[in-house]
Amino acid sequence: MARYTGPSYKKSRRYGFSTLETGKELSKRPYTPGAHGKDRKRKLSEYGIQLQEKQKARFMYGLTEKQFKKVFEKASKMKGIAGDNMFILLESRIDNLVYRMGMARTRRSARQIVNHGHILVNGKKVNIPSYTCKPGDIITVKENSKNHPAILDAVELKLSTPAYVEFDAKNLAGKYVRVPDRSELNPDINEQLIVEYYNR
Repeated sequence: MARYTGPSYKKSRRYGFSTLETGKELSKRPYTPGAHGKDRKRKLSEYGIQLQEKQKARFMYGLTEKQFKKVFEKASKMKGIAGDNMFILLESRIDNLVYRMGMARTRRSARQIVNHGHILVNGKKVNIPSYTCKPGDIITVKENSKNHPAILDAVELKLSTPAYVEFDAKNLAGKYVRVPDRSELNPDINEQLIVEYYNR
């Protein structure tokens, strides 16, 4: 399945969940899209609930089904809780860290910035959005990309950065300090339902 490139707001309303993690998508119209969105009340099966939870996480991080399943399979082979490991892997992606540091307004924008070769990890160019960073990695903007409009625009917004990353707005440089705790991540996703979905 190809990556979804349509309106983020529509998907957020479809699942009743802010995929951009801002809540703006649901502030005006907190009901499903379509002519009968306000009146539509569907009772989901157990499978439907599990699928919906998986879709919420997949759309939030902007992955294809194949990519998301690959992340889950890798998480399942790691020591510890599969659901927590899955979030650690997702948060350790370079595109996500660029977004978390505030160098991009959205993960979609962060993916494009990485794809176009504007980001360095420990001084080396990385243009693969799925590249997995390790705690201690230094993430910087390439010297001749420091005037990139999208990056400067995002930095000016001064988005709050989580405790597991550091960011120096003046030098456009950040550090992946440590892996995040589950309590620091989106509480509206039940990862146990995602585990059940893939283990069914």
